Formats: sequence, structure tokens, C-alpha cells
Amino acid sequence: MQMIDAHCHFWNPTRGDYGWLMAGPASLDPLRQVFAPADLAALNAGARVVAVQAADSVAETEYLLELAAQNPQIAGVVGWVDLANASAAQDISRLVQNPLLRGLRPMLQDIANSRWILTAPKDEAISAMISHGLCFDALVQTRHLVPLAEFAAHSPDLRMVIDHCAKPVMGGDLAKEWRDGMASLAAQPNVMCKLSGLLTELPAGHADAISALRPVVDLVLNLFGPDRVMWGSDWPVLTLAASYEAWAKMTDALLTGLSSRDRAAIMGQTATKFYGLARADA
Repeated sequence: MQMIDAHCHFWNPTRGDYGWLMAGPASLDPLRQVFAPADLAALNAGARVVAVQAADSVAETEYLLELAAQNPQIAGVVGWVDLANASAAQDISRLVQNPLLRGLRPMLQDIANSRWILTAPKDEAISAMISHGLCFDALVQTRHLVPLAEFAAHSPDLRMVIDHCAKPVMGGDLAKEWRDGMASLAAQPNVMCKLSGLLTELPAGHADAISALRPVVDLVLNLFGPDRVMWGSDWPVLTLAASYEAWAKMTDALLTGLSSRDRAAIMGQTATKFYGLARADA
């Protein structure tokens, strides 16, 4: 089985544009250091990855594309463009000259207006994403799911993926608002979902991660099916809760009972098709 880590980050805090990281609480201190492709390659045997933006700047997107040019394990980059800016379509047209740019991600979870996605992005920016074959990564929480489903319905030709299962509140019964919102998105054939970023959403001190995660994973798989679900580590944010190896082992346990074909889809094939990862293996 050929693995693709569909969601990881690389950063160098001295670049200066990681506002959430540098201004965040002391709990983020372990992340305030350089995390480079070689660090992750040592953990996942050089398996291919999708590098996802962590700063709301075009400069960081260019930084990730430079890293990808130097590190063949980076099969694609999900960058950032200000979709609400008049220059967005022009910025997209310039950045896509690098074929390793495979998608864009506005940092919706940091925007107070939950309906921003319906009102702020320029139509020509979304059209440019579609015409250039870029995917849309949705960094969202439960409050965004209803407007996101409306956005997906209005843009059926835009391939979308929900990052981190929309960060549900876990450790008890899953909220009806989250379950209904995910069902509405799953009804849109252009929307997929990432099994990523869940461990860091667990309540502090939770004794049994598997039991807390299983209802989320089971519901996502039931709604979307393996061909619309992809696995990601969310490394290095993951390291606040567990090691790369531990998350891989938990995933294996959570996917118990699935066929080898379905596991292969989740662990690599879905991401390869979704992002159009044509780059040769590292």
C-alpha cells in the first residue's frame, strides 16, 4: 500500500508570518521551532506528503513551493491567497505556473464571520481555482458547516476537502449540529474529508483516545465512504498530543474491519486522485 500523508506542515518561525503560532499560548511553545521536510522524512520513511499552508501570506506559499522543489517527498502544496482581494485571480494565475501547487486554503477558523465563505471571496478567484484545477481545503469548525455546504452547492466544479473532520467536540455524544452539517456536506459529491488533526482536539487528560475517536471516524466513513476520505498526520501540530508513529497505529486500529482496498484508498489513493498528485515517488 502506497501511503500519502495528505496533511502536514513545514515552517520556520523566523520567517515572521505565523501569527497564530507566535502569539498563541504557552502550550504552543514546543512548536516554535523549525520543522523541515527532513524531520518528517525520518518519521515516515520518506513517504509522499501534501504540505499545507500555516500562514495567511502568499510569501509562505512561495516558501512551501521552494521546499517542494528541493524535497521530492513533497508531492503537492496547498497554499494561501486572499480570495477576497481584487488581485486574487491574478495571484492564482501566477502561482499555478508551479505545477506543485495543488490547492488553496483560507484560514476560515480564524475568521469571526462564519458566513465569510459565502460573501467575501471574489467570483473570479473561485473561477480561477476551478479553471486551474486547484482544490479547496476547508479549515473549519462546526459553526462553518451550514454555510460551507451552501458554498459547495454553489460551486459544484470546485473540489473541496474538510480538514480535520471540522474539529468536532469529542469525549461525549457528538453534537447534532456537527453530525447534520457533515451529512449535508457529504451529500455534495464534490466534497471529501480528511482524517487528521483529531488527537489535538481531544479533551485534556482523556484516557482512551480510540474510544473517543471511533464515533467520529465511523460516522465520517459512513457518510463519505473510503473513496472520499483521506488520511493526514497534521504533523507537527500532532506532536502536542502524540507521536507520528502513535497516530499511525491508532489509525490502523480505527480502520479495523475495512478491506485492504478501502484502507489503500484512505491511506493514499483518495488523496492522489483528489489533488492530482502526478509526481514520481520519492
